[in-house]
Amino acid sequence: MSIHLHNIAKHFGNTQALEPINLDIHDGELVGLLGPSGSGKTTLLRIIAGLESADHSAQPGKILFGDRDVTNVHVRDRRIGFVFQHYALFRHMSVYDNVAFGLTVLSRKRRPSSGEIRARVFRLLEMVKLEHLANRYPAQLSGGQQQRVSLARALAVEPEVLLLDEPFGALDAKVRQELRRWLRHLHDEFNFTSVFVTHDQEEALELSDRVVVMSNGRIEQIDTPDELYREPKNRFVFEFLGDVNHLEGNITNGVLTCGDAYWHVDLPDGHEELLLRPHEVRLTEQPTAESHLPVTITAISPVGAEVRVELEADWLAQPWLATVRHTDFEHLSLRRGQRLFAHPRHWRRFPK
Repeated sequence: MSIHLHNIAKHFGNTQALEPINLDIHDGELVGLLGPSGSGKTTLLRIIAGLESADHSAQPGKILFGDRDVTNVHVRDRRIGFVFQHYALFRHMSVYDNVAFGLTVLSRKRRPSSGEIRARVFRLLEMVKLEHLANRYPAQLSGGQQQRVSLARALAVEPEVLLLDEPFGALDAKVRQELRRWLRHLHDEFNFTSVFVTHDQEEALELSDRVVVMSNGRIEQIDTPDELYREPKNRFVFEFLGDVNHLEGNITNGVLTCGDAYWHVDLPDGHEELLLRPHEVRLTEQPTAESHLPVTITAISPVGAEVRVELEADWLAQPWLATVRHTDFEHLSLRRGQRLFAHPRHWRRFPK
């Protein structure tokens, strides 16, 4: 089921939460709404769900599910599944009854038989690997198990659209990672259309077919995770999607200088601020003719696939972060207090 949003805006009193937004989500797509707090992503999700109404203005907005106009359709009739951050399970009901709830409250005309409900609920519990816990209560489950129950409950009514609001925000890092892989696998298997809200860049880039980056109630960029990371359209997107190092100085005759540090760069004369990712910084024991950027190691985190190295220097307005391979870490015998030289491999600049 595709989703089409046209001219969707929202005010809360005198505060504009959403500027007029146009967005097309394709059938079977998994789309992440990514942005900092106050960017409007949750408001947009709630408007898609029918939990909030868009502004009524001279040019009112429109929401289409496929060819069906649901702009003024009540939330219960939009055929959506909604998964909340804090599970929202009924604590007095068993796992089975929680998953079955949406089916049992359907009108008599639409409600499946008790046998059909039981079969569907256990099929979903098998899918989320919780069939052996059908008789337990939410308080007897872990956070990850509760969130899987919440997802099974949302899928029980066979929604046309699945909406998730920070679905893994209340879980610890390892459980979040496991559930992200599980949700992606589930989505690929059943091919439903999904929209989820997150402020976690890694989560958005790992899960989404496309990511909608938002700030201050507007869309900054819509793209695939790869394009978004490699070709950010503005400074906000670049800085929000990961760690950033700032290199600021004056350029004269193709040489950028910051105090006693310098770097040859092919740019016209003038003051510049260049941005680069931690993996775009190479560390060596000696400077080169093109680059003399002395730094001192202040912290090392040898966790994960790469080693994170924090760097300081008197020519830096703020610390830098470099990521190096474990083989380079061992070759350079990196340690706190060690003096090295940084060599930028790549950089970007954006108009201020």
